[in-house]
Amino acid sequence: MKGTGNIQKRPDQMKKWAFIIWLASMAIICLGQDPQFSRFYSNSLYMAPSFAGSTGDNRFALNYRNQWPSIKTGFVTFTASYDHYFNKLHSGTGILFLRDVAGSGNLTTTNISLLYNFDFKIRNTVHVRPGMSFTMTQRSIEFQRLIWRDQMSAIGNAPVSGEVIPLDNAADLDFGVSAIAYSEDLWFGVCADHLLHPNQSLYEQEYASDNQALLGTKVQVFGGWRIVVKEQLLRPKPTTLQLTFLYKNQNNYNQLDLGFYWNYEPLVLGIWYRGIPFFNEISNNDALVFLAGFKTRQYNIGYSYDFTTSRLIVSSGGSHEISFSYTFNRPDKKRRPRKMVPCPEF
Repeated sequence: MKGTGNIQKRPDQMKKWAFIIWLASMAIICLGQDPQFSRFYSNSLYMAPSFAGSTGDNRFALNYRNQWPSIKTGFVTFTASYDHYFNKLHSGTGILFLRDVAGSGNLTTTNISLLYNFDFKIRNTVHVRPGMSFTMTQRSIEFQRLIWRDQMSAIGNAPVSGEVIPLDNAADLDFGVSAIAYSEDLWFGVCADHLLHPNQSLYEQEYASDNQALLGTKVQVFGGWRIVVKEQLLRPKPTTLQLTFLYKNQNNYNQLDLGFYWNYEPLVLGIWYRGIPFFNEISNNDALVFLAGFKTRQYNIGYSYDFTTSRLIVSSGGSHEISFSYTFNRPDKKRRPRKMVPCPEF
């Protein structure tokens, strides 16, 4: 009976190691890709520097994402940001902090970015906001937490590996540009990030011609349309519907997010589809995203869940996102100005 028990346990162990190896291979395939947020407008400074100061005032924001919580080696990403609009200079500025931790070795990416944009009018109701970002990026890993192929055996894992021990961390500089055109109810923008192709290798191969750890340029195209249902006697508050899209390309990876927000103050609901199922050689059918939020003139609190629709539907546990933002005036301001860019804040 003991021998039968061992035979039954071995397939389970094989499945476990097969999944870990598959996850590692996915990390290699996705080399040089950025962390992502499903609710990209709740983290607009991370999406494009042109959004700095887009509220026309001061804003402090926090965002947290836990991707694939059912997998112990999933992805956890946190951002904190502050931005401000200088009305006399027609300029928006901001600072963004990002920390992303992935995998069993706690592969950690830390970014600190300074953002700037300038807002100018090209028609009575149309504005354009070109922007740029400067980023210090650092990557690190806890090598002792990793288990390599040469450590695995039928009698247990060996304590050491023949793999070359990497550097504790690697740092580099980065630069990005963006532009938004917007009117009262429409907006459209583009962003090109990682123009300096920062080196993320933890081995001393920064100048090697075959260095695959150079971060590829990320191009994003986004936009939307806000539809406002006017106030009525039985509906004292206006209802808004905002249709949005975001397309991203980085290296050989393409992604499209398409969905809408519904807002009847203070309630916000939303749903998106993420994936490109028909135009890729390999079907990219990732997730449905559901949002519920609470919005006032100063506070925004939101939660969203990614319902996985890919082959990871059984194993991943989806993804969770929580966001919070606080918008406030300077003490000498008598009233808050009208929100500038009409895009959502979730």
